[in-house]
Amino acid sequence: MKIYKSVKRCSAPRLSGFMRCMVVYCLLRAAVGHTQTLDPKAPTFSPIPREVHAGQRVVVRSATVVVPGGDAEDLFAAHDLEKLFKASGISISPGIGAPTLMVQLLRKDSPQAAGLLKQSGLAFGPEMSAEGYVIVAHTPVVAVIGETSAGVFYGVQTVKQMVESEGGVARIWTGTVSDWPAMRYRGIHDDLSRGPFPTLEFQKHQLEVFAAHKVNLYSPYFEHTLQYAGDPLAAPPGSSLTRAESQDLEEFASRRHIMIVPEQEAFGHLHHVLQYEKYADLAETPHGHVIAPGQAGAQPLIKSWFTQIAEDFPSPFLHIGADETFELGTGRTKSEVDKKGLGPVYAQFLNTIHTTLAPLNRRLLFWGDLVWSDPASVSLLPKDMIAIPWIYWHEDSYDHNLLPFKKAGIETWVAPGDANWRVVYPLGKTALDNISGFVEAGQRLGSTGELTVVWNDDGEGLFNQDWFGVLFGAAAGWQPAKIDGAAYQARFGRVFYGDMTGRIDQAQKELMDAESLVDVADDVFWMDPWSKAGQAKATKMRANIPAARLHAEKAIELIEEARTTDATLREQDALKAMELGARRIDFIGMKFQLADEMKAAYAQAYQQKDDKKRETETRELLYSISSMNGRCQDLRDGYSMIKNLYRDSWLAENRPYWIDNVLVRYDLQIQLWERRGEDINALIDEWQSTKTLPRAEEAGIPPLLESALAKPVDLKR
Repeated sequence: MKIYKSVKRCSAPRLSGFMRCMVVYCLLRAAVGHTQTLDPKAPTFSPIPREVHAGQRVVVRSATVVVPGGDAEDLFAAHDLEKLFKASGISISPGIGAPTLMVQLLRKDSPQAAGLLKQSGLAFGPEMSAEGYVIVAHTPVVAVIGETSAGVFYGVQTVKQMVESEGGVARIWTGTVSDWPAMRYRGIHDDLSRGPFPTLEFQKHQLEVFAAHKVNLYSPYFEHTLQYAGDPLAAPPGSSLTRAESQDLEEFASRRHIMIVPEQEAFGHLHHVLQYEKYADLAETPHGHVIAPGQAGAQPLIKSWFTQIAEDFPSPFLHIGADETFELGTGRTKSEVDKKGLGPVYAQFLNTIHTTLAPLNRRLLFWGDLVWSDPASVSLLPKDMIAIPWIYWHEDSYDHNLLPFKKAGIETWVAPGDANWRVVYPLGKTALDNISGFVEAGQRLGSTGELTVVWNDDGEGLFNQDWFGVLFGAAAGWQPAKIDGAAYQARFGRVFYGDMTGRIDQAQKELMDAESLVDVADDVFWMDPWSKAGQAKATKMRANIPAARLHAEKAIELIEEARTTDATLREQDALKAMELGARRIDFIGMKFQLADEMKAAYAQAYQQKDDKKRETETRELLYSISSMNGRCQDLRDGYSMIKNLYRDSWLAENRPYWIDNVLVRYDLQIQLWERRGEDINALIDEWQSTKTLPRAEEAGIPPLLESALAKPVDLKR
């Protein structure tokens, strides 16, 4: 760590702009010098800058942000910084007066910037020209230097992370920072077609957070949920982006140096379009998922879609999807595929789309899974397209997913995954491993971009549970070489939530530990533990359930402690969604435990049903299954509680459309355990009058294994 010395006072009668800045610095120094305190910790950043020399943390009570050049985009960055200052309790001083902190946003070629760079011994290399920046923070003056407005903006985002609030007191780190990105394009890909559809307000919040973490590309995924003026049929009312919203979102993003590149599927994944009779002649199979190459209406439809996208989202790219075209060759194109092969027919259709969209003068992005099925066909693709191979799991080497495109002279981006799909909470360890490994391979093999993907395959995903993974992707794309997942995990809570205690980071770790012990798939959450599949799943998980539950419950406690002891924590809705994930994991374990206990209780009650001396014990065994505090009621109540928490988290980010398709699953489970409880109550009433019990199977309860019958049930556990 480098501790910076104060600058000598300046007394020359005629001062340059740089020297005048130093005079202001010296005049203000006395006002804040007594507040400086050494802190043994370093500033916490995400992404981590290339070079940081940190000094002291200095108390800041008031600040002013100035833009000597007057550039409109830099003025926007200044306003963005002022919002952070205000949220941290720092007063924004007017242009006159004596604030305790002055922040200058400078362009590299200005005299002030040149003087500061020379004074600090820092160089602004050519690799920094597009998005790089330098920060010189010798309080009470902090200078952000960039060659472009993007560089200045990203420098401001780093300054925002240099401000720390603790105990109602805001401090800023001194020192210098030099930084620039490893990859040109750093993106987040968000599924907006399989259930949850965010409000415009939440999308803007997403963009603000993305920009703060130096993301410069947002790719919303559309199958049928973007409204088209020329083809309005398929977009569902209440769950699709209007054209006015698209244009509003584009303007909002561009001010934050984010380009929006929608993915509109143009080959596969189009069932929600092809189910309409209007498009029946385009489908490979009746009302299927894939457009059949060669159909007369296909190219006019694709041209209509992407012409509007190009008008509303003026990025250099169009994303045509084209992944998982599993039906190709099974219907209308069967004879052609039999004759030419699947890969060539696929490549030919992409060539046709390339020709159709050529007048729009955009480069086409497409998913790169062709490399798995027919790598030889890669050479048939247009060389100016950009392939995006996607891998969402661990591989010892990711190179083979990139090399066929590299050898064919086709540019690549890499697409790792957030591991959020079909689980009650994203698999943190999987995401850290996959993202770090795949992005490292992309950087090493010359990929120019990375796109961290979020999918909502089952329609239940909540983006407020995805921040940990997607912002790791943002950091991986900015930082050079392989990013350290453990180090990121240890600082995420501080950067994202403003949690200075470490509780949120520990809660995230507890959740990852729980996920490593039991299956947290949505299917398991909804699974009937008395079904054949449920009993098989219980056998696999039973030994690990207690430990997994303890991890999940510890996470709940840590989150609650953080929320109740620090009202200034950011992203409260994300914390609630995190707690929801922990409660769903805990409930998975509890469900299988209670199901086991009910089986055992009934087996023992049945075994001693004729023993009059044990009638009280038998009654209590039956009541443990269903009564005021019975296990059936516990499971009913658990689903009911989580349903309400889930609804709140959904509506905190999404439009109401589709939510009923998820909530009905809760209702069915609530009804299932209510009905089972009532059936057991009727059985208990019958036993009390006749002292007879049906066999477990007749009562709807799975029988206990013979080896377990001799073990007494411990209802006090």
